[in-house]
Amino acid sequence: MATISDAHPSRLWNRQLQSYPDTGPRLWYLTVAVLATVVLYYELYVGGGVAPLILEHYKMSFTFYVNMLVVANLFGAFASLAAGLADRWGRANLVTYGLLITGVMMFVLPAAPNSVVFAILSVVVGIVEGVILVATPALVRDFSPQLGRASAMGFWTLGPVVGSLVVSWVATATLPRLLTWESQFYIVGVVGLIMFVVALFGLRELAPGLRDQIMVSVRDRKIIEARAKQLDVDLSHPWRQMMRRDIILPALGISIFLLIYYTAVGFFTIYLTTIFAFTTSQANGLNAWYWAVDAVALVIAGILSDRLRVRKPFMVVGTVIAVAMTIVFLTRATHPDTGYGTLALIISVLAAGLAIAYAPWMAAFTETVERRNPALTATGLAVWGWIIRIVVTASLFFVPYVVSSMNTLVEAPAYLAAAKQAGANPPPALVEKLAEIKAAAAIAPGQWQTWFWICVVAQLVFIPLMLPLAGRWSPKAARAEIEAHDREVERLLDGS
Repeated sequence: MATISDAHPSRLWNRQLQSYPDTGPRLWYLTVAVLATVVLYYELYVGGGVAPLILEHYKMSFTFYVNMLVVANLFGAFASLAAGLADRWGRANLVTYGLLITGVMMFVLPAAPNSVVFAILSVVVGIVEGVILVATPALVRDFSPQLGRASAMGFWTLGPVVGSLVVSWVATATLPRLLTWESQFYIVGVVGLIMFVVALFGLRELAPGLRDQIMVSVRDRKIIEARAKQLDVDLSHPWRQMMRRDIILPALGISIFLLIYYTAVGFFTIYLTTIFAFTTSQANGLNAWYWAVDAVALVIAGILSDRLRVRKPFMVVGTVIAVAMTIVFLTRATHPDTGYGTLALIISVLAAGLAIAYAPWMAAFTETVERRNPALTATGLAVWGWIIRIVVTASLFFVPYVVSSMNTLVEAPAYLAAAKQAGANPPPALVEKLAEIKAAAAIAPGQWQTWFWICVVAQLVFIPLMLPLAGRWSPKAARAEIEAHDREVERLLDGS
């Protein structure tokens, strides 16, 4: 394909397309953007898949581990704001060279001599992730007209979901043989550098005149290209233009709606190993069910949303499913004998509910930003990226306070092994520690339930906060709006 083999040196930095690409190249650029997102999130989440082993290796407390995630996300939040400059600098280079940095970091992280250095390096990865969080959905928006936006955004959202799925799948398949947590970083490092090469030669972006317009369908192409030559856009006071009620409130709503998702990313492995006594490999197998169903549901929800031309009804249905399954899931915390299959079913339906709401939300949000100013799409996404990272930071910060028993439980395996070696006469200090572990095990399920109830409340609050988004509730009304747009396009084309 010409888009891959075109390796002229100037094209490795100047990646702008001066005309809207045909379907084949356009789908290729969308694919590269989605794959880059998958790899980036695979790199970002790989530590969560082996968190118990990392904690043991560096003798980290649960609080230290959580605070490391908090700081990484906080820096990532402000990196997301900086990525708003993609409206002026473009998107493709931010993605491409971000992949190079994170790919190299995957080989550097396992060499960290202590927990502090490991934490600092993790913050660097979080900063780059904050930038790409904005740049890749901006690319997907640029290459997807509104009539296919939810499908495209469903595929983009596969980034964090499939990234998490790959973490679980690779850990389940390789940890029993390779045994070391470092191996997981080396594997993803190789994948990351391969993806960098693909993006280096295969990723392009629209010139500003093309991307700074609203494109409802591919039929608008000739009009978009004609207007691009004399387009005059307003890039003044970008933050003031984007800091509006219909952008801030929905961004806050989806950010708190996903509290249960952040919990899954950061803590499901620890939760499943400490509460249900699964091995790290078994816990990753359960996680794989969650992410696999989430991935499929994202794509299906996006396609159906585009077919029916509505977004908000999907958000409501997804929220109802997510709330119901989160409540079912939290009841299992006090039943540690719950079987693997039962938990797999519960978290799979929960994942489906989140996905049904999220893919249409992404489409509606980008359409709302376009309604304000299509030339500031990356800035609008930067506002969302900043808010979501701040919420992630806050949620991660409060988890150790709500679930205070986890510090003790993550240390339990080492002390239980010591007790086994000591036999019938363990030292008094060990006896005291074992009693502390027993007490922590008794209160941990209730503390986790409290946290999951917080997630339920957040999901319910999402409904009123998403209401300002653009878009119709009725498929009939939405269809009539599209038909009116098509008639206007025909009129303009006939007059050209």
